Amino acid sequence: MIIESLLDTDLYKFTMQQVVLHRFPGIDVEYAFKCRNNGIDFSPYLEEINREVDHLCSLTFMEEELEFLNGLRYIKKDFVDFLRIFRLNRDFVDINCINNELEIAIKGPWLHSILFEVPILAIINEIYYRNTNPVPGYEKARYYLKEKIQIVKENSHIVFFSDFGTRRRRSKSWHQEIIEGIITEIPNNFSGTSNVLLASKYGITPIGTMAHEFLQACQAIDVRLIDSQRFALENWAQEYRGDLGIALSDVLGMDVFLRDFDLYFCKLFDGVRHDSGDPYVWCDKLIAHYRKMRIDPKTKVAVFSDGLDFKKARDIALRYHDSINVAFGIGTNLTNDFGNEPLQIVIKMVRCNGQPVVKLSDSPGKSMCDDESYVEYIKKIFRIT
Repeated sequence: MIIESLLDTDLYKFTMQQVVLHRFPGIDVEYAFKCRNNGIDFSPYLEEINREVDHLCSLTFMEEELEFLNGLRYIKKDFVDFLRIFRLNRDFVDINCINNELEIAIKGPWLHSILFEVPILAIINEIYYRNTNPVPGYEKARYYLKEKIQIVKENSHIVFFSDFGTRRRRSKSWHQEIIEGIITEIPNNFSGTSNVLLASKYGITPIGTMAHEFLQACQAIDVRLIDSQRFALENWAQEYRGDLGIALSDVLGMDVFLRDFDLYFCKLFDGVRHDSGDPYVWCDKLIAHYRKMRIDPKTKVAVFSDGLDFKKARDIALRYHDSINVAFGIGTNLTNDFGNEPLQIVIKMVRCNGQPVVKLSDSPGKSMCDDESYVEYIKKIFRIT
């Protein structure tokens, strides 16, 4: 089976789940699937996908997995005790094909449904590729990996990156081979991996803080909508007390984020993550904002994670390494670069407590909401043009 461990997911699912356990245990949510590629027919693989998700829902945490999580200083004992009895509930997931389009609806308590997203996306990717490309061309992919490693070696003083590629990897085995190659060739430039299972297996740092869903959900929790981003950041800071200090900036766009990211949050958080829009425009705004707050940008971190390849990461590092600390989270280009267009699939939160929530990113194609009237309302509230 594709997923054999509940640790085979991104760290930020656990870090968010811990906040949910402690602060929002009664929240109900809904997630929806979207494929951004045109003309992809998943219907021949529907039965296989459902079978893999059935297996996913049979898994529980092993004791050694819980011990690894318990060894992370920001993970609390009561959360580990909760995971000891945790199991994904198959009743919360409905997977069908309608007019050859894959439709996935995840509905249930946030606390109990938050771990579905990443493994389901990894399942869909691996099933699709092993059926449509049974001879995947690993030699070409290994050649590309050598090119990426060479770029890092030539810029070893400025390019430091993490693996963010679990959800869109070509396969579990290829993901593992990539990690082994990077550890061997460029260990000093490899900050870690978002994949908790691989972090535990190879003794490397698990990387991650928050995802869009955390700030989205706060749009529908008992707080004024205009205060929702500040509410999310405050709850995060109260939970982690200085750990996991990278804030996500593009749920409502960078301009709206910076209005809320006042001196208090600038000092409280170690840095900010970019995940949509022009990275140069974004970073210029971030640096200017820190300087406006009389904070030296060199004491902060700009994390780039939007559709990166290694050449783009190098160019960004060359531009900004003297102005602000830069780091990179590289996903699809690392774990699914075989010379053809990869799947662009996502699962995003669309409702919380029965109310619509929205992601209005700085890249229009990455925005997601199932209620256009709510999109217009939130644009009015936050003065988004």
